[in-house]
Amino acid sequence: MGRIIFDTATTLNGWIADEEHSLEWLLSVPGGEAPAPELAPPDAAVTVMGSSTYEWVLRQEGILEAPEKWQAAFGARPVLVFTSRELAIPAGADVRLVSGSVDAHLRTIRDLAGDGDIWLVGGGDLAGQFADAGALDEVRLSIAPVALPAGAPLLPRKILSDRLSLREVSQVGAFARLIYELR
Repeated sequence: MGRIIFDTATTLNGWIADEEHSLEWLLSVPGGEAPAPELAPPDAAVTVMGSSTYEWVLRQEGILEAPEKWQAAFGARPVLVFTSRELAIPAGADVRLVSGSVDAHLRTIRDLAGDGDIWLVGGGDLAGQFADAGALDEVRLSIAPVALPAGAPLLPRKILSDRLSLREVSQVGAFARLIYELR
């Protein structure tokens, strides 16, 4: 069984998106638009994200107008989007809209991934729901030299140090890279 990995960029003060659910702050950081290989997302069998993240990706990349961009970003792997609304799906993309609790979909997600890893893109509350379910295995953070006054929090949960084990610390360009395993 593969790991469930929350791999995301965050500001110094713990925001993963600004008040408008935008990542423009990240794109302004040197290396933020085209991450170094050490910061690239995991080579996962399945990607999972929330609706705000999904909608931002569609808008930012103009994917609904140019669906081939979806393949360039996500390939043929299934992408599950947790949402309570109907959302547009790019032509030819394996996007599955799901609603409800993480627990209700965990078996399906793991079955789709087989022995491969699962990349939890965002948002932070969704990652927190995986942690609440005891299903989050790893948190990979790329900390950018940016501070925002408000936005979407990195991980709006109480997770104490007895559950986190620091596995790796490195500098990649302007980013500090931290990797934690969860117990």
